[in-house]
Amino acid sequence: MGTVDEVPPVEAWEVLKNDPKAQLVDVRTTAEWTFVGVPDLRTLGRQVLTIEWSQFPSMARNADFEAQLAAMLKVQGAGVDTPIVFLCRSGARSLSAAQAMAAKGFTRCLNLTGGFEGELDQEKHRGRRNGWKQAGLPWVQT
Repeated sequence: MGTVDEVPPVEAWEVLKNDPKAQLVDVRTTAEWTFVGVPDLRTLGRQVLTIEWSQFPSMARNADFEAQLAAMLKVQGAGVDTPIVFLCRSGARSLSAAQAMAAKGFTRCLNLTGGFEGELDQEKHRGRRNGWKQAGLPWVQT
């Protein structure tokens, strides 16, 4: 069974930039991708793999997540030893997803700390403390 390492956004970007097989998996919901945006990997010649960990609107756990993601990774030429960076809103769902894939034998699962939007600050706002967007990494609104 593989382990899950926590990586800050800039380190995750470096992994993606330096390893052409590395993958970024966004486990947020369709609504989040649509209304909040998604990481933009076009400068790396790749796209983000989007697959819901919790399915909108019920937020029930996607029981087929592991099989669906394994199939997506295979299409990308990624194997069990490929670095896979997992991302959600704040880093909680992505940690669960990374742990699930590590339990399936994927050995280089990385959870992006702070997620896409970052943790809540004292005023209950996201995007000010940490996360992909706060780090100034590329993203697009869909």
